[in-house]
Amino acid sequence: MPLDLSLPALRARYLGGALTPTQLVAELHAQIEAEEAALPRHVWIHRLSLDALTRYASALEGRDPATLPLYGIPFAIKDNIDLAGVPTTAACPAFAYTPERSATVVQRLIDAGAIPLGKTNLDQFATGLVGVRSPYGACRNAFDPEFISGGSSSGSAVSVALGLASFSLGTDTAGSGRVPAAFNNLIGLKPSLGRIPTTGVVPACRTLDVVSVFALTAADAACVLAAAQGVDALDAYSRAMPPHGRNFGSASSFRFGVPRMQDRVFYGNDVGSRQFDAAIDRLVALGGTPVEIDLTPFRAVATLLYEGPWVAERYAAIRSFIERHPEALHPVTRAITEAGARISAPDTFEAFYKLRALDAQTRSVWRDIDCLVVPTAPTHPTIAAVQADPIRLNSQLGHYTNFVNLLDLAAVAVPGGFAEDGPGRGLPCGVTLIARSGADLPLLSLAACLHAESVATVGATPHAPHRPPQPPAETAFPSGLVRVAVCGAHLSGLPLNGQLTQRGASLVRAARSAPIYKFYALPGGPPWRPGMVRVGANAGGGSIDMEVWELPASEFGSFVAGIPAPLGIGTVVLDDGSTVQGFVCEAIAAEGARDITALGSWRAFVATSG
Repeated sequence: MPLDLSLPALRARYLGGALTPTQLVAELHAQIEAEEAALPRHVWIHRLSLDALTRYASALEGRDPATLPLYGIPFAIKDNIDLAGVPTTAACPAFAYTPERSATVVQRLIDAGAIPLGKTNLDQFATGLVGVRSPYGACRNAFDPEFISGGSSSGSAVSVALGLASFSLGTDTAGSGRVPAAFNNLIGLKPSLGRIPTTGVVPACRTLDVVSVFALTAADAACVLAAAQGVDALDAYSRAMPPHGRNFGSASSFRFGVPRMQDRVFYGNDVGSRQFDAAIDRLVALGGTPVEIDLTPFRAVATLLYEGPWVAERYAAIRSFIERHPEALHPVTRAITEAGARISAPDTFEAFYKLRALDAQTRSVWRDIDCLVVPTAPTHPTIAAVQADPIRLNSQLGHYTNFVNLLDLAAVAVPGGFAEDGPGRGLPCGVTLIARSGADLPLLSLAACLHAESVATVGATPHAPHRPPQPPAETAFPSGLVRVAVCGAHLSGLPLNGQLTQRGASLVRAARSAPIYKFYALPGGPPWRPGMVRVGANAGGGSIDMEVWELPASEFGSFVAGIPAPLGIGTVVLDDGSTVQGFVCEAIAAEGARDITALGSWRAFVATSG
């Protein structure tokens, strides 16, 4: 049985002294050798020797595992991302070079304790969603070698699915970090543009490329993202992320968009349609409310990716090489890329204008939903079918993925179960959760819950995902929100609630204070105002009904500025012992006020006061 390579499982063994990094790499090296001998799936382009792996492992063994977030965690690297001293080929031997330094993302992961295992196969120059356009062989699916692995990050996905790496790095421009995840029963994180630097990555479309993460669970992907993210001065496209706002993935209720029935396309794959319906049902069971979305403008954006000037950007990325060595390219890759040389500057600007107009059309959707859910891929073809019809079938695979990067959205592919019948019986299916830029953590939080309800095992291993799902750690992902507890006219449905909702606030939960407060209706009404005054343990205090709201920190100051004396914001103790900022009152205001502590609720007071 393969090792359980999930991050919590390895971390527990390291902390308990049951495993060392040197022992791990020796076992993994042997397992990879055995896997390659039993059935070559064309996963790797370059694997590190046992000596090289041992050097990385030995460097960790004097360290405390608790001090490094990725201590001894093995990972694979798509071979268009640099690892110092190892050739980068982009699946084109004539293009190969040996970098002196690792890509920024790779170095950050190594610094966090991760151990690189080697470089993985891909569709040449990351052009394709199939995983067959490589002189190193068509990468075979982890479940059925007759079917495609998905691409372009083919070997990266399969290495994790087979239990050979804890996680892997891919790249994603048109879906390359999502389609292989769906086809191999993995979490596939396509981060917000610029969140992970692309310094040391061979570009496909530099303005759209992201480094993606394949992982066994959403929590593992979040841990990797936390170590990898951050601005890099060497990458002009890297950027600091805005706060993610409400973590709808951990909320009891959320709204998710679904394509209208007429927008759901599966190219004859009835199994995929049923699996998508099942995923919608699971999201509803998790507290979600589905909202039908017109996918037309999103699909119009998708067509721009390969019918517009972004093909010219692919040509520009390798222009000097393709002009000198056109015969070195895979025939399909060459045909696609050379088409970019024929796109004019006026064509480019017209496409930019069209994209901006379509972006404006799609923007209104996000006012009504927290996230959008779509099938990751509409169908799953065999290797033979793709080789016989390479362009059309590849295009089908991008039906639900090609618009995401162009619209600067974040996305997470989530396993959705397995086909029960048809030619792809036993193969995994999946959906993708999509949200606005910066919402990576909320997506991963929801993905963790959906994943745990969808499948019994991770990748092609016998190991189960965490149940209950392990939530992603939030410490590395600021929300930009503050919580405030209200007890009076700011409660839901009462006259001053609009002061919260107009500032973008959302209700977190109903709550009660600890039984240490006197509650007053202050003089001067109507309209009456409430006053909560903290009292001593034996002073007859009570527990008061409250609501905890969350609002952007940028709006908190203006909200507080509108609160009249003797009221203010202070620390309120809740009945579970936690504390939150909330409405409090100066003790002197109790003089002449009506004591309504026994009612325990402002709503009750309003009801009795007429």
